[in-house]
Amino acid sequence: MAEGQGARRQEARRRADTLEAAARALARGQAVAFPTDTVYGLGVSVEAARSPQALFDIKRRDAGKPVAWLVAGPQDLERYGRQVPEYARALARAWWPGALTLVVRASDAVPPAFRSEAGTIGLRMPASETALALVRAAGCPVATTSANLSGRPAPGSFSELDAAIVEAAGAVVRDGVPESGVASTVVDCTAARPKVLREGSIPAAAIHALA
Repeated sequence: MAEGQGARRQEARRRADTLEAAARALARGQAVAFPTDTVYGLGVSVEAARSPQALFDIKRRDAGKPVAWLVAGPQDLERYGRQVPEYARALARAWWPGALTLVVRASDAVPPAFRSEAGTIGLRMPASETALALVRAAGCPVATTSANLSGRPAPGSFSELDAAIVEAAGAVVRDGVPESGVASTVVDCTAARPKVLREGSIPAAAIHALA
């Protein structure tokens, strides 16, 4: 049994798909594993997939936690957010593309299945040519979470991906390496002042100093 599992891991480690193949998998509504500027991500097209359920299934995670979107540019902050405060725009100007996820009130362009219970959506423009190319090829945002099984560390490289993730994904992109290995900083932008929900690559002090 152990030998069989080892063989599966080795076979999974040899897998490598092109961006074109990954884009086709996204168009079919499948989940794709790919490098971002922070950690390896697992994402689905927000147009082809009816919900982020495939991500929860692969990660073996409860569906209660919302999944942020990777977007192509700052203009998407206005398209997918509503009543966006000026400080959120300032944060985007300062750190997009980069390791900053902005949680805003979701506009009608965000399907209900992708919104949090509070009606919000997290948006981030990644500083990764591979991730941006995939978003552009998809023609829409890619709902993305870290490509790890629930309870395990977020993978900072392809070699750290669990074989179960590799096997379950519709495609796996190895073109590019996460620069930091640290998750993005997440900021709630739904109130008068920003609230740092998770401190990642960008220090909370830098967020508050600007906003």
